[in-house]
Amino acid sequence: MGLTADRVAREAADLADEVGFDRLTVAAVARRVGVADASLYAHVRNLAELRERVAALAAGELADALGEAVAGRSGRAALLAFADAYRDFAHGHPGRYAATQLPVESEGGLRVVAACAALLRGYALDDRAQIDAVRLLCSTFHGWVTLEAANRFRLDRPMEKSWQVALDLLDGALAGLSAR
Repeated sequence: MGLTADRVAREAADLADEVGFDRLTVAAVARRVGVADASLYAHVRNLAELRERVAALAAGELADALGEAVAGRSGRAALLAFADAYRDFAHGHPGRYAATQLPVESEGGLRVVAACAALLRGYALDDRAQIDAVRLLCSTFHGWVTLEAANRFRLDRPMEKSWQVALDLLDGALAGLSAR
């Protein structure tokens, strides 16, 4: 069957995108790959390990998207590209995105932080301001995509206009942090 721990993680990630990360089970992944549940345990110890593997995979994929988005850009252009890549990943891969919220240390997670740091270089922030900026960006982007996915933005204004306003405000906030 060519079943490996990496293939199991990829199949689980695809399944999570289809049914939701919270509905991911070892049995469902076993059915997806056409093996008995017990056969899957040769590749992952339990559901917790399966979820951690999906989280690490997803963090790597998110890092790839963010790194590509900010490459060759700085300041506002990097912010806009990073934000759009983040939002696109969250909407295009909802199960994977949910997995990235697990507190799992991975190489991909470190690359997500590096992409965020690359975006912030254009704002010339000191170490303390950079921490504040990362927290601002993470909470804003995560809050936005979470509320958007739950269809919580039902006001009479096009979503894209509000998204652009939010990014303009973030750009101004980051510029203000560098001026402090």
